[in-house]
Amino acid sequence: MIVTLNGKKHDIKPHEDLRDANLSGAKLRDADLSSAYLNRANLRDADLRDVYLRYADLRNADLRNADLSGADLSGADLSGADLSGADLRYAKLRHANLDGANLTGANLSDANLSDADLTGVIGIKQDS
Repeated sequence: MIVTLNGKKHDIKPHEDLRDANLSGAKLRDADLSSAYLNRANLRDADLRDVYLRYADLRNADLRNADLSGADLSGADLSGADLSGADLRYAKLRHANLDGANLTGANLSDANLSDADLTGVIGIKQDS
């Protein structure tokens, strides 16, 4: 998938190193970013519908108001990520690490959080 990064065209693929990248508002629907390095990336307001982010490194990423509906985040590391206001409807978060992530105002309707690490998550109530 071709996107513009820092004014240059870039072909994003699985395992891509996009640490600290500014992808705010990017349209990445259906992209395969499996195992990509996106720690500290700015993905605020990005269209990430149906994106494959299996085992991606999204530590401390800014995903505020991002549309992740239907995305596959199985096994992804989202520790410390800001997902406030994100749309995670129907997202697959099986075995994802959400330790310390901010989910305030996120829509988790029909999301699969089986075996996800929700330690220290901000913004959702957990069963005791």
